[in-house]
Amino acid sequence: MRFKFGFGLAAICAAAVALPAWAHHSHGNYVDTFMDVTGVVKEVHLVVPHSWVYLEVKDEKGELQMWALEATGRTGLQKIGVTADYLKVGDTVKARCHRQRDGSNGCLLGFLKARDGSVKDWDGNNAPAPPDF
Repeated sequence: MRFKFGFGLAAICAAAVALPAWAHHSHGNYVDTFMDVTGVVKEVHLVVPHSWVYLEVKDEKGELQMWALEATGRTGLQKIGVTADYLKVGDTVKARCHRQRDGSNGCLLGFLKARDGSVKDWDGNNAPAPPDF
């Protein structure tokens, strides 16, 4: 009886950990098409499970808005050469990303062009940069 209880408890614990992690990686909050956005870096958080870049972006009227750009985690970014020194507050960058479905100022990063002109895939797929970016 003890074996069955222990096995059942282990299965429940495994499911409790695995299911939220699986659901966490849904990209359902974002549209399927890409958009480009250019702005000034205000914050960079290279963390796990997802990194974040906050940009100050001018809208069509010239008013400044804060945008939150979600990227893959720190480990994936380190593999492609993104370190704490890669982006600095005050840098002007260009991002190609999937906008939030609700129209809020945020997106899932695909590619980011840094101040030095280098383009990296911040989605973790290590895809080559698009030629029109």
